Amino acid sequence: MAVEDGKLSHYDESGQAHMVDVSAKGETRREAVARAFVELSEAVLKALPQNPKGNPLEVARFAGIQAAKQTSTLIPMCHPLALSFVDVQATVVAGGVEIEATAATVAGTGVEMEAMVAASVAALTVYDMTKALDKGIRIREVVLMRKSGGKSGEYRRAAIA
Repeated sequence: MAVEDGKLSHYDESGQAHMVDVSAKGETRREAVARAFVELSEAVLKALPQNPKGNPLEVARFAGIQAAKQTSTLIPMCHPLALSFVDVQATVVAGGVEIEATAATVAGTGVEMEAMVAASVAALTVYDMTKALDKGIRIREVVLMRKSGGKSGEYRRAAIA
């Protein structure tokens, strides 16, 4: 997906950052899906079910959902949105935990940032709840997988290698 007309939308003609005016845009259903991957050692993966702080994956789900609702307070030029739906799934896979966050709304701007923030904070929560077992945990591949709605329409990311 290329930058439209070669301009970053959050900067005015003089180079000052500003919140984009979306008041003239029509409201449409918007949905975005983001993913993150938390790379964990086999020892940490085996210990997940016995974590004394609770189930890290369930806590990560809740943290991601809560974070999506706080996106506009974390990202300065992000519009506050009334989210219609947020879901975060955390799944143990080979080498770690895959997190997938989905956000949806009916609005004049997209929910990509809400999905990205949800996936990121869920990944950070897995890190926080398992860091006592391994300091080498890595969070990687926080990416937008797909989005729909609005003027730019559908976007689907190619498969991640």
